[in-house]
Amino acid sequence: MKFIRTSRFKRAYIKLEPQYRELVKKALTQLQSVRNYPGLRVKRIQGTSRIWETRAGRDIRITFEIEAEFYVLRNVGHHDSALNNP
Repeated sequence: MKFIRTSRFKRAYIKLEPQYRELVKKALTQLQSVRNYPGLRVKRIQGTSRIWETRAGRDIRITFEIEAEFYVLRNVGHHDSALNNP
C-alpha cells in the first residue's frame, strides 16, 4: 500500500525532533510491509469509524485512514497532541 500525506501530516512531521522523525520513518516502513506488526499496535481510534492509530515509539503516534490501496496519513506527534484531534 502507498502513502498519501496530508498537508497537516507534513507540517507536524517537520516540527518533530530528528530522532522522532527516524522513528516515524521506521514505523511507516513496517506499516507498509506488515500492518499487524506487533510493535506498531495498530488500532482504530475510539469514537471513529475510519481513523486508525499506530505507534512510532513510546510517545509518538501516527493517525491514518485506509482507502482502497492507500494509507492517508492524517497526523503525527506526541501522544496527546496527535490523538486529541486525529
